[in-house]
Amino acid sequence: MDKRKIILSVLGIVLIIAAVFGAKLIIDSNVKEKPPVRKTVKSVFIDTVENGTVPIIVPANGNITALHRLELYSEVQGIFRYSSKDFRPGQKYRKGQVLLSIDSEEYRASVQAAKSDLYNNITSIMPDLRLDYPDAFQKWENYLNNFDITKAVPALPETDTEQEQYFITGRGIISAYYNVKNLEERLAKYTIIAPYDGILTEALVNKGTLIRPGQKLGEYIDPSVYELEVSIAKKFSDILEVGKKVELSNLEGTETFEGTVSRINGKVNQETQSIRVFIRVENPELSEGMYLEAKLDAKDEENAIEIPRELLVERSKVFIVQDSTLNLVDVNPVYFTNNTVVIKGLEDGTKILSANVPGAYSGMLVKIEGQKDLLKKEQS
Repeated sequence: MDKRKIILSVLGIVLIIAAVFGAKLIIDSNVKEKPPVRKTVKSVFIDTVENGTVPIIVPANGNITALHRLELYSEVQGIFRYSSKDFRPGQKYRKGQVLLSIDSEEYRASVQAAKSDLYNNITSIMPDLRLDYPDAFQKWENYLNNFDITKAVPALPETDTEQEQYFITGRGIISAYYNVKNLEERLAKYTIIAPYDGILTEALVNKGTLIRPGQKLGEYIDPSVYELEVSIAKKFSDILEVGKKVELSNLEGTETFEGTVSRINGKVNQETQSIRVFIRVENPELSEGMYLEAKLDAKDEENAIEIPRELLVERSKVFIVQDSTLNLVDVNPVYFTNNTVVIKGLEDGTKILSANVPGAYSGMLVKIEGQKDLLKKEQS
């Protein structure tokens, strides 16, 4: 074989081998080693469980209304003539003052005529009474002597015998008497008297207005006593009792008042499974329609703690710290509020998370940064 070809073949083989090794070196030089995985340890705040007695306070709210309220309606027709004061909203009246008086002169005249007829009827039977019932004559004579047509007609004398009763009834005395009493009752409806010290909260008519039967005239309330109606869960109905004191506060929480449970409805709302409770409150600072919040002391839960609701996982679990590791354990929630939950089932001394940890999971490594009260946020 030609010596030159042999040399060229050997050089080719050497070049191929060199190219392969060179390529391998280039590839190996571009491969980066993966850094070792570093385990992240998050810092957490914890609180140590100390079970105790947690008072269950049931919040409720609503608008207060006057306990004594009078809606003014007219049962008669006529012109609004008189009121002891200016008949307008906000006007105060004393007990016995005239709230509203309707012109009754025409009707009053018919009442007087009926009284006169009664008087004449009794007078006409007096001669017969003297002859036939001498024992009854004196009492009927006394009745006539005391009869005043300008005043309410007095009750008729009692009859002593059946014969006297038949005689008086047969002469139309009884029917005439009750006719007058009926007219007097209707005459009284022309004037509305304040039944108690109060204030006019609504006035729908003015002096000179023609008032018709059934027309609403206004509203009158006693501003010294109010009542707050609230709804609470049925399970707390056995705890509440009439006469129990209740703390009330305004919407801003700047004022507090003391109320008393005055009534508890015995009927349960089928849809909400709640009952209505009525709380009586007396305070000069209160006004009709004012919004109040009530805190009802329902019961005390023994061997329990209260935590923020945000720490509750899946509504029945919480994270605790054991040996620098998070563990998710089951608890028993017994009562929820808007911001907190009362739980049972944790032993004293257990280290529980007092603040949320983003991405927390069971088995996560943590480092305790320090102690933090569970309800510090809510109390501040």
